[in-house]
Amino acid sequence: MSAPPDVRAFIHGTDPQGLPVDVVHQARRCLLDLIGVAAAGTATALSQILRDHADRQAGGSSQSSRLLFDGRRVGAAHAALANAGTIDAVDGHDGHRLVKGHAGAAVLPAVLAFMDGVPGRAMGDLLSALVVGYEVSLRAGITLHRTAADYHSSGAWNAIGSAAVGARLLGLDDEATSHALGIAEYSAPRGPMMRAIDHPTMVKDSSAWGAQAGVAAAFLARDGFTGAPAELVERTFEGQDLGVRWWITEQYFKPYPVCRWAHPAVQAGLGLRVADHLSIDQIEDIEVITFDAAARLRTSAPRTTEEAQYSLPFALASALVHGELAPDHIVAPQQEAAALGLAEKIRLTPSRAMTDEFPATRRAQVRITFTDGRSQSSALTPAEGDPESPLSDDVLLEKFRDYTHALGRRRSDSIAEIVMGGQDARVDDLTRLLMAPI
Repeated sequence: MSAPPDVRAFIHGTDPQGLPVDVVHQARRCLLDLIGVAAAGTATALSQILRDHADRQAGGSSQSSRLLFDGRRVGAAHAALANAGTIDAVDGHDGHRLVKGHAGAAVLPAVLAFMDGVPGRAMGDLLSALVVGYEVSLRAGITLHRTAADYHSSGAWNAIGSAAVGARLLGLDDEATSHALGIAEYSAPRGPMMRAIDHPTMVKDSSAWGAQAGVAAAFLARDGFTGAPAELVERTFEGQDLGVRWWITEQYFKPYPVCRWAHPAVQAGLGLRVADHLSIDQIEDIEVITFDAAARLRTSAPRTTEEAQYSLPFALASALVHGELAPDHIVAPQQEAAALGLAEKIRLTPSRAMTDEFPATRRAQVRITFTDGRSQSSALTPAEGDPESPLSDDVLLEKFRDYTHALGRRRSDSIAEIVMGGQDARVDDLTRLLMAPI
């Protein structure tokens, strides 16, 4: 069995020194953002449960990887499971519109599973592996959405990118690389994503299991385990634009730690709040007009952080109450009485026109009616952070500091310095900061 030659050449031949400057810079931005979200995610029950599970099931081996901001050593595949779950626990990480999901949440844990504890590796090695994982994942995801009848969760395709990372870092030969990709695709969790939207729980978008499947696939292929051909890879990559078009540069970054589909409404609502000096206690009714998928985020009285992250009414209400939307506002929604009260006044109306332009464009309009009969309406509003309106490095750094406040400023700044500018830094320098307990 053999994957297309250009795929294998890309996985193994991508030279850290030969990557375009903008691609490397974007990889640094993705890395910084993922680390920040992981730090915030450790405060959730989801992260704690997965880390304890990994320790019980696969802890104690010296030939292992560590858990982010925890330090316990567990088997590499279980480390990928728990670390990806920790990133996914707070829905604030980067993503791509056309895959309607997330590559980095699984790819970074896969990179760390293979590089943690390996001495002497340069940051360029980590960044190039990250780029390879993103490029393979995103192409597999675009192909899956184009060819499958159902909307599958991110783990269905980021498992393949995680396996590509493993094949690269383990130095697998061509045949073993093809088997690793095939094992990962066959084993990947093709979860029905809209079920997780309608019933938000800790399974999220299955990136934790995608990371675990991809890491395990690479180790199994190294040991001689065989897999069926990876059809997504063969359909996607042969004769395509690997190494020419860099999909990682088209990632979006999230200003808010909730489902991306809620962002246009939150953005529109905050615009009205600033422009019109809204008095929250005088609001009678709020209508959000948006695309159908966003209108499915209907939970108005979330009891858990997962429900809060997939609740457009609560996200918008919390933003209006606080003037911002931060992780602290969605970790324990039952303590947010004012936001819960306002969320009950929010109605979601799907728009055919906005639905037709999804996922390439995602917009919302917010209309607020007051108790005295006045009303205010926003413009049709897209979310900030897309490639057309990217978050600046300074904004991403501010977000990172907000999300890593529990680390202390010195540790947070040290991580940011290595990620964004440490030309001579080693991966060991970074992982020493990432794996120590908070």
